[in-house]
Amino acid sequence: MSGSLVAEYKALARLGLPVLVTQVGIIAVSFADTMMVGAYGTPELAAASFVNNLFLVAIVSLLGFAGGMTPIIGALFGRKAFGEAGTSLKAGLLLNISMALLLSIVMGATYFLLPHFGQPEELMPLIKPYYLIILSSVIPSAVFTCCQNSANGLTDTAMPMWIMVSGNLLNVVGNYLLIFGKFGFPELGLTGAGISTTVSRVLMALAILIGFAARRRYSDLRKGLRVRIDRPTCFTVWKTSYPIMIQSGMECCLWALGAVVCGWFGTAQLASYQIANIVGQFGFMIYMSAGVALSIRVANFTGVKNADGMRISARASLHLMLVMATLASVVFLVAGKHLFSLFTSDPAVIEAGLPLVLPLILYQYFDAVQLNYGSGLRGSGDVKPLITVAAVSYILVGCGSLFILAQVFGLGNVGVYYSFGITLLCAALMLLRYFRRAVITIANFKTI
Repeated sequence: MSGSLVAEYKALARLGLPVLVTQVGIIAVSFADTMMVGAYGTPELAAASFVNNLFLVAIVSLLGFAGGMTPIIGALFGRKAFGEAGTSLKAGLLLNISMALLLSIVMGATYFLLPHFGQPEELMPLIKPYYLIILSSVIPSAVFTCCQNSANGLTDTAMPMWIMVSGNLLNVVGNYLLIFGKFGFPELGLTGAGISTTVSRVLMALAILIGFAARRRYSDLRKGLRVRIDRPTCFTVWKTSYPIMIQSGMECCLWALGAVVCGWFGTAQLASYQIANIVGQFGFMIYMSAGVALSIRVANFTGVKNADGMRISARASLHLMLVMATLASVVFLVAGKHLFSLFTSDPAVIEAGLPLVLPLILYQYFDAVQLNYGSGLRGSGDVKPLITVAAVSYILVGCGSLFILAQVFGLGNVGVYYSFGITLLCAALMLLRYFRRAVITIANFKTI
């Protein structure tokens, strides 16, 4: 068993390393974005926090919907059915663009409700234009994430990595030029940050489409792209994708609700909440690379009905994630004050943010476990239980504990963050149970 674990560590590392590089790039951009917006002004930082957390629901819902492509394409890749994989990608693009259009309409309608969210009135002139600009980037994001997850299913995690890294670098440069008005560009502040983000997302979508169209590696896949989409293929993509979307969306609704509640306690608490979220990504986005690798491995094992491979891969991935979560927690504990100081010099924001360090560390471990078994469950294709997990943990437990700790006990942003730990612990226990059930199902199928 130890030899199998070592081999699985290597396989996960091979698949996960490009994803890790991508995630580090995302973290660097998030850090740079927040630092530049925070340097421009605390109101801009608070406005960005509110809008980004609202759009997090739509963007991550689409990311979850696109996540359904990994188990589908991964299982077909395991069986070497490349033509079918191409047809599934075509159906996936159609459904992902349609879902992005629907969410764009919903978010567009939400724009007219912005004054009723109880946010500080002085932030509205900053929030509204930034909101509309980010709205225009929803569909390009859906195209990229659909293709990215399809490439992951084919074990090609390198191409999305290079595109993401390049797009992130472009975003950083664009932010510097447009936020502060450098080298003859107009000084647009928060609006400039929105324009830079949208342009980079459009270019990343175009780049990955060109990659699928031009690279020799995808020649067999392109044959399937020329096949007319049928209803069974669309239904397969839909039934695998929508539970992941609902689970991801509900999770992000909780984080968006956290932003709204923090805004009730003032601009400083809302700004500190945004910084804590960005700092927290240092842990999450890094060990998420192991989760992506696990999803690919489990999808491949599911395609050939290898229950032992699924079980060993999940165990190896959990070990890697817990090590990464520990490293991240050490950084938060040792350098918490310095991390907050990187993003703002406002003493009120720093003072409001420092009490978030301990609950931030607490939920790293619960998040690692839930991400591990959630990724394994996604890879298995047994995704319907994700809806139950989301409803119980994120909505019932999460929203309830958030309001009780933040409002009833008056803990504000600290209560919001402790509620996240409770939520993720509940989700982790439920996902562990459902993943074990999925493995048993595959094992029983193999013995028939």
